[in-house]
Amino acid sequence: MLVLSRKKNESIIIDDQIVIMVVDIRGDRVRLGIEAPKHVTVHRREVYEMIQADKKRAQESTDTETASDSAPSEQTPVK
Repeated sequence: MLVLSRKKNESIIIDDQIVIMVVDIRGDRVRLGIEAPKHVTVHRREVYEMIQADKKRAQESTDTETASDSAPSEQTPVK
């Protein structure tokens, strides 16, 4: 992990297209401003992890439905 020190109104640039600026510092909280192209998604880690968990649950649900659709069904013989 790269660790950088920045003061208020200082920034870093990532890959020539993403700018992260320290907007404000209050106590132990730092406010960051992020400029990125529209195709780059930016999330707080906890939000990102929730999105990934939701995607995994949706995929597992789809896999379960697909498996049950292809399983042979039991039919009662007709007399």
